[in-house]
Amino acid sequence: MTEPMLIAKNATTDIFLLPQMANRHGLITGATGTGKTVTLQMLAEHFSGLGVPCFMADVKGDLAGVSQPGGGNPRVAERMEALGLEGFTHQGYPVTLWDPFGMSGHPVRATISDMGPLLLGRMLDLNETQNGVLNLVFKVADDNGLLLLDLKDLRAMLAFVGENAKQFTTDYGNVSTASIGAIQRGLLNLEAQGGEQIFGEPMLNIADLIQTDRALGVINILSSDRLMQSPKLYATLLLWLLAELFENLPEVGDLDKPKLVFFFDEAHLLFTGAPAALVEKIEQVVRLIRSKGVGVYFVTQNPADVPDKILSQLGNRVQHALRAFSVRDQKGVKAAAETMRDNPALDEAAVITELGVGEALVSCLDEKGHPGVVERAFIVPPQGQIGPISDVQRRQLMETSLVAGVYDKTVDRESAYEILKQRAKQSAETAASQAQTDKRAGTEALPSDSSGGFAGVLEDILGGGGGGRGGRRESAVEALTKSAARAIGSQIGRTIIRGVMGSLFGGKR
Repeated sequence: MTEPMLIAKNATTDIFLLPQMANRHGLITGATGTGKTVTLQMLAEHFSGLGVPCFMADVKGDLAGVSQPGGGNPRVAERMEALGLEGFTHQGYPVTLWDPFGMSGHPVRATISDMGPLLLGRMLDLNETQNGVLNLVFKVADDNGLLLLDLKDLRAMLAFVGENAKQFTTDYGNVSTASIGAIQRGLLNLEAQGGEQIFGEPMLNIADLIQTDRALGVINILSSDRLMQSPKLYATLLLWLLAELFENLPEVGDLDKPKLVFFFDEAHLLFTGAPAALVEKIEQVVRLIRSKGVGVYFVTQNPADVPDKILSQLGNRVQHALRAFSVRDQKGVKAAAETMRDNPALDEAAVITELGVGEALVSCLDEKGHPGVVERAFIVPPQGQIGPISDVQRRQLMETSLVAGVYDKTVDRESAYEILKQRAKQSAETAASQAQTDKRAGTEALPSDSSGGFAGVLEDILGGGGGGRGGRRESAVEALTKSAARAIGSQIGRTIIRGVMGSLFGGKR
């Protein structure tokens, strides 16, 4: 059995997180500046020490310090002495740095097809009708063997479906051109936020997040300071990673320790404004991913940020201080106190507002999976450096990483954009060739002078005669004959033009 992890301590009690219960998920909450990030780093270090890889998003740019030995921090030294920690040493842990934009870490990419219409619709903030059209576009692409790998593939596919809307209506349902336009505008906004760099190949291999180095679990850190400028992009990308873990990892049942621990920082962004269908999917993933050996820990300010059905799945709790400056804040404090197993010796609602930095109410699952009685305690300080690292240290970590060079160069293989572009080119060439043939045929059929051809035949039949300035005035029958000839010639010309333009823009001749 794997040794329990000491995560908090007070004068009378040591509080342990049991590794075999770590995949029952957890929650770290508290107001800004109360110690959530340090708690997250401490837990990641403990898991790494057990050989368990971790994934966490670095929204403030200061988690990479876990790669360097700590020391020289007076607050950490003071906490070590106050808690009487034995055998505590400063050390760094193996780290892999990731960055969706490829600047502060290795690129993280997903393909459009793998992201899927549900998550992409959330990223683009589409309504129900627009989501339906996006689903239809994905279905058409699948049925026609068109790969959607990057944003230009999806834009080309949207244009193709929009131009051929009538053709797809019978098999797939109505295609709203207004919705097509709304989705295209959403893609332009996404591209302006840098989203184009997130889609493409090579796509992230989830197995690369589950690595060990010198018997220590690798801590994967996603640089998210820039990504957080687009909250929905941030939340959707992390949710996609979680979904990939769920879909690709095999069932393993209950293990002595998790295969991977996933920390979801700023978790409220995942649920704010999310449609019911997406929240239901998240609940399903959180409930079932435990059997894949993955523990999920949500990090946010208040337990109320997490829906009740998901909150009930989070067995291990660390509650840092909350503020109660308003009536709404007071209700939030009371709700947070009620989410943990009551300790008769504590007034949890009052204590939550009194906690100091690095102090928390802690409740972990026991060996039978029952929530432990909540205790007020100080969080054990991390062994690694608290705070950011230098650019030189960051570059060195990237150069010596286990995945160095794997994702740095993009690959653009043939997909929907290239195929549709080639089809359009072939269609245009065919249309031009047909137009030339029609033009030659039309020229040969028309009269070469005013005295012959079709007009001449009509004049002979109807009794018309030649006439000019010096001749007699043309009769009504002659005028009608010439008008008919001009109309027929004009109609042939319009048919030729419509044939060319209709082919170029996808219409029917």
